[in-house]
Amino acid sequence: MLPIRDTIPHRNFPLVNWAIILTNCVVFFFELGLPAGELRALFYYFGIVPARYTHPEWAVWLGLPVGDLWPFVTSMFLHGGWAHLIMNMWALWIFGDNVEDRMGHLRYLVFYLLCGVASGVAHYVVNAHSTLPTVGASGAISGVMGAYMLMFPRSRVIVLVPFFFLPMFIEVLASLYIFLWFVGQFMSGTFSVALPGEVGGVAWWAHIGGFVAGMLLMPWLRPRRRRRRLADDEWGLLGAWGGGRRYDW
Repeated sequence: MLPIRDTIPHRNFPLVNWAIILTNCVVFFFELGLPAGELRALFYYFGIVPARYTHPEWAVWLGLPVGDLWPFVTSMFLHGGWAHLIMNMWALWIFGDNVEDRMGHLRYLVFYLLCGVASGVAHYVVNAHSTLPTVGASGAISGVMGAYMLMFPRSRVIVLVPFFFLPMFIEVLASLYIFLWFVGQFMSGTFSVALPGEVGGVAWWAHIGGFVAGMLLMPWLRPRRRRRRLADDEWGLLGAWGGGRRYDW
């Protein structure tokens, strides 16, 4: 199933979400202009290479800075190909605007970056000795999807389902779609641990870690409804009978 769009319009322009999408696209076009050797070096320097931290002597031999933690941030702005970029940015466009709408611009930016860092940590923990660089925004976007599922449980998403040679568009609960997506990620991640080498090419545990981080961080970064007690002269005639009621704003 390929998500096309959700059914909740945003009320405020998703400035941060679009800035993230634009940044990823600009960085990717920069990647396209690099020779293969320089692109590989870029991924090793700014991607997450677990062995860089587990085996610092290997990092020194390869010429990588030891103890540099910035790749846990920079890796989420690098992508390995057109499909990688398009699928990630498409998912971010569908789910990110509403999460930003609910959180606010600054909180959403902090939330996104924290989810990306958490996803990188999860990947490192499970693949501590890997010498392959991991890049991509999918871990951070997984966190956005986790928050979306909690924030908008009744939202629906229109998905494309291929039926033989005919495309079918159906509307399903976004929470159901995201839940099934997570189950697929978890199963693939479990198989990747149980059968290393058989399920490769995707940082499954980065997705799982980002998703869980998004669900855990959402209650802390979602703005709380503020309350204040109105003064006596603010109530008017009808409010005067209530005597000390609260008003949400």
